[in-house]
Amino acid sequence: MGLKFEDVLIESLPYIRDFSESVMVIKVGGNAMMGPEAAANLMEEIIQDIVLLHFVGIKTVVVHGGGPEINEKMEKMGKQPKFIGGLRVTDDDTLEIATMVLVGNINTKMVSLINRFGGKGVGLNGVDANLIMAKKKKSQKIVVDGNEEDVDIGWVGETEIINPKILKIMIEDGYIPVISPVATDKKGHMLNINADTVAGDVAAALGAKKLIMMTDISGVLRDVKDKTSRISKIELSEIDGFIDDKIITGGMIPKIRGAEVAVKSGVEGVHIINGSSPHSLLLELFTDIGVGTMIYKKDENEKEAEE
Repeated sequence: MGLKFEDVLIESLPYIRDFSESVMVIKVGGNAMMGPEAAANLMEEIIQDIVLLHFVGIKTVVVHGGGPEINEKMEKMGKQPKFIGGLRVTDDDTLEIATMVLVGNINTKMVSLINRFGGKGVGLNGVDANLIMAKKKKSQKIVVDGNEEDVDIGWVGETEIINPKILKIMIEDGYIPVISPVATDKKGHMLNINADTVAGDVAAALGAKKLIMMTDISGVLRDVKDKTSRISKIELSEIDGFIDDKIITGGMIPKIRGAEVAVKSGVEGVHIINGSSPHSLLLELFTDIGVGTMIYKKDENEKEAEE
């Protein structure tokens, strides 16, 4: 027999009390909104959960991706998406498509839904108020016929500076900022930045209590073919080993590196969850069961206990 409604509410009480007035960054990946149900329904459910967090006293900031939608638009325009090390190779045309999809489509839809469900959403991207100052990412190394080669991945950026003042003003006034991961460098060149990276950097700059990364899988799996092999917790010192052992690969690498930046900067925990599962955000935050993978740093007491 499942928990009764009143039991769920009582179980959530200590979490709500602990999280009230704290800042949380919610990263919504495009994959999280492209599950077996209609994408529109999934997005509505996710946004409802985010607005609920707001109304129980959590100051929420949303960062979104849009990988599947960008891929779809590229293919319609005769371009084949290409990734290296989990990052999208971004030429001039790809940058234009990504900006159009992220800023002009997804961001607007998410803000509209927040407003519809009673929140006060505000759409932003890294260019607004110099929220994100970026630089072009260096060439990436790939192996070709056993030899390492440097490959330019185009207009892909990495964060240099986050200026969180505008975010702090908005969340203190009860708004829910929604950030698209595009920015400019010092010369004004537009850059596409991995949304997981942006989410980690924003969470670090805000001193957020939690960073939640919503994707289409239930965290880090020891075996990608076995959904029951989820690793519930990963300590910072374990990350490089998991990458070397190919447990963390592809698009999961930027997620984990973004989580690493956030936790090293003082974020209490980063949770990677399956956003296409009903109300996974609420289950992860407000119940004891846990539905994803948490990235965390051992405190001094834990370290001393192991020594």
